[in-house]
Amino acid sequence: MLRQTVRSSSGLLVGLAGASAVLLGAFGAHALRGVLDPAHRELWHTAVEYHAWHALALVLAVGLGAGRAGRCAVIAFACGIVLFCGSLYALALGAPRWTGIVTPFGGVAFVVGWIALGMALRRGKD
Repeated sequence: MLRQTVRSSSGLLVGLAGASAVLLGAFGAHALRGVLDPAHRELWHTAVEYHAWHALALVLAVGLGAGRAGRCAVIAFACGIVLFCGSLYALALGAPRWTGIVTPFGGVAFVVGWIALGMALRRGKD
């Protein structure tokens, strides 16, 4: 029962991550066109790109699902999207420069997620 609840909530997380990547990409391309200068557009683009790639990584991590490494990957990728991409979105929209302090923590979360995903894949082969 608990596993099914965790899996369904993780599935919801995947859906929200993917949908928000598409929506924020569209928002940046349409609503922010002409509003952001080139440097801020680049920040937005980087955030959307990492957001989308890591939403896909979440699909794989949730699909593996079993074990501590798989759960760690899901949590790390979700934290990375919030911290890394979220801080870049905020900076692109004019948040104070010190907001960028958060960005490397999100990057570390992505790295942890990829390592955990690799461990989960390795364990899946054994």
